[in-house]
Amino acid sequence: MSIRDKFAITVGKSAHWFLHTFRNGGSSFPGKLADRLAPNALAALGKDYDTIIITGTNGKTLTTALTVKALRQKYPDILSNPTGSNMFQGILTVFMAHRHHGSEKGLAVLEVDEANVAHVAAQLHPKMFVMTNIFRDQMDRYGEIYTTYDKILAGVKLAPEATIVANGDAPIFNSKDLPNPKVYYGFNLPSEGDTRADVNTDGVLCPVCDHILHYHFNTYANLGDYFCPHCGFHRPDLKYTVNAVNTLLPTKSQFDLDGHPATINIGGMYNIYNTLAAYTVAREFGVAGDTIVDALAGDETVFGRQEVITVDGKQVTIILVKNPVGLNQVLTMIKNDPQPYSLAVLLNSNYADGIDTSWIWDGKFEDLDYAAMPAVIAGGHRHKDIALRLKVAGVADDHLQVADNVTDAIPLIKAIPNDRIYVLATYTAMLALRKALADQNYVTQKLVNK
Repeated sequence: MSIRDKFAITVGKSAHWFLHTFRNGGSSFPGKLADRLAPNALAALGKDYDTIIITGTNGKTLTTALTVKALRQKYPDILSNPTGSNMFQGILTVFMAHRHHGSEKGLAVLEVDEANVAHVAAQLHPKMFVMTNIFRDQMDRYGEIYTTYDKILAGVKLAPEATIVANGDAPIFNSKDLPNPKVYYGFNLPSEGDTRADVNTDGVLCPVCDHILHYHFNTYANLGDYFCPHCGFHRPDLKYTVNAVNTLLPTKSQFDLDGHPATINIGGMYNIYNTLAAYTVAREFGVAGDTIVDALAGDETVFGRQEVITVDGKQVTIILVKNPVGLNQVLTMIKNDPQPYSLAVLLNSNYADGIDTSWIWDGKFEDLDYAAMPAVIAGGHRHKDIALRLKVAGVADDHLQVADNVTDAIPLIKAIPNDRIYVLATYTAMLALRKALADQNYVTQKLVNK
């Protein structure tokens, strides 16, 4: 490690100590400061770690948390970024804050923003890339799904010996010929015959001949056992699979995970995919299947990802939403809740959320029964936009309550007579809500992005 690197890291660590001792913390500024002083500081810190990069549109944070939980059954000392600070500076901060123990290499499991994969991979030379899915998301930053995939591949190409662990049900991950070793995971469900994805689905053109892909079964969006009847392009062989889904409720999912009866205390088909991804990584690192299933069976609390916070006796479930596919999966999960509930939707359009909010019109808000809810809340910087969307979906004027900002939504949430409330929030809205709840002592740990 050069003198310049040592100086930059010392300054960054000092900034991290000061922010976490005298302020509300800071996940990016210490890394940004160290990077300015020594552009190769991350490489100097990362040389003592084998790194796993987890990336994709949806599911990065939960997949990372579950992967860490599974790997800890064999590797007790793991560096990770559990708060979802997944840009380069945030990742550098995580390395500076972690104290590596022992003489052997440590293990780093990192959620990485798609556009930052190349920058991070250039310095950390990862041992594995994990790809969850790619859907349209923040098009002002990423563009179309193929542009997003190219950003990820720019990092993968810097580490041709790294293993790629990819969602085999996503056609895009089978569209490029790469030299890396590959491990695919996916669903192995009974065939539904010859079906197609919904007409309003992206990424269903065959990458070989541009004809529309068909499916033996389609789990959601463009995921499933796909094939092209025109040229023969088809899903690759899967090494690890979900073979059956037995229970799918908002608070519990039970399924056959590679031959093991598995239970996770969160809902949504997409979270079964996240669990399968974590299982695949841990298996590839030598953790036994039954050990992984046991480890993942407990409650898993992740900031803003079906996190339940008790507010004056009410169970407030905060769920991050940021694109149509993820939103529709959340709406499907909520629709399946057999118990009474109310709904709040908090929409911001800051850079981290995506400036373009037109994606809310692709969300199937019409699927919910608003007449059964005593009130529906629209809030955030773009409260007018989401209020209009909810009205078009069928929310009556006398049922709709509007909050000009996220903080103003809290009294409205408290006033709803339901004991269970789902709060769908974009990223900065989720951060603002958690901070406000922490300031009011409903949350013991703040999550601040600086």
